[in-house]
Order: sequence, then C-alpha cells, then structure tokens
Amino acid sequence: MKPRGFTLIEVLVALAVVAISLGAGLRAAGVLTDNAARLAAVISAQWCADNQLTGLRLASAFPGVGDADFSCEQLGRTYAGKLVTRPTPNPSFRRVDAVLSDEDGHVLVTLSTVLPRP
Repeated sequence: MKPRGFTLIEVLVALAVVAISLGAGLRAAGVLTDNAARLAAVISAQWCADNQLTGLRLASAFPGVGDADFSCEQLGRTYAGKLVTRPTPNPSFRRVDAVLSDEDGHVLVTLSTVLPRP
C-alpha cells in the first residue's frame, strides 16, 4: 500500500510559493496606490497652472520678462508655483511657463502658453 498525503517538504514548498505570491500582490497594490496619489497631485497642479495662465490671458496685459512666484490651493493641497516669462523672436509675443512643485520641491507639471501684445 502506498502512503497517501503530502510530505512536509512539499507542504513547505507550497507555503513558500503562496507567501511569495502574496508578497508580490501586496507590493503591486502599494504601487497602484502611490500612482493614484501622484496622478491626483499632478492633475490638481495642472488645474493651478491652467488657472494662472488663464488669469494672465483674461487680464489682457502684456507681461514683463522675468519670474514671479505664486501659490495655489487645490483639493486641500498647497502648491508652490513660478511663472517664467521669456521673450520670443517676435517682440509682439511672450512665452509664459507655469511651473508647479509639490511640498518637497519636485516639479509636478509645467504648462506653457504664448501671450500676444494687446
């Protein structure tokens, strides 16, 4: 008569495979959570940049060359921003970049536009 069941080695190997699989699954879930949080931060930073550039367009003023700092709050987060205004080859236009960073100083988004002389 043959013995039935699994040996201790087979059970330990099966447990090791399950443990490795669960660990990989938990890591993947953690990465997805981090990506979702980063996406929310980038989208709200883009809203801030778009709001600043739209405000410049609505002001109908020709911006001077230089840098200007601003802050913006979206979805309960405060973002540090900088408007970088540079001349273009055509003196009737200026390029404006809105650069937004998170609390750690990492750039989240840069949005650019060209504004005409009114």
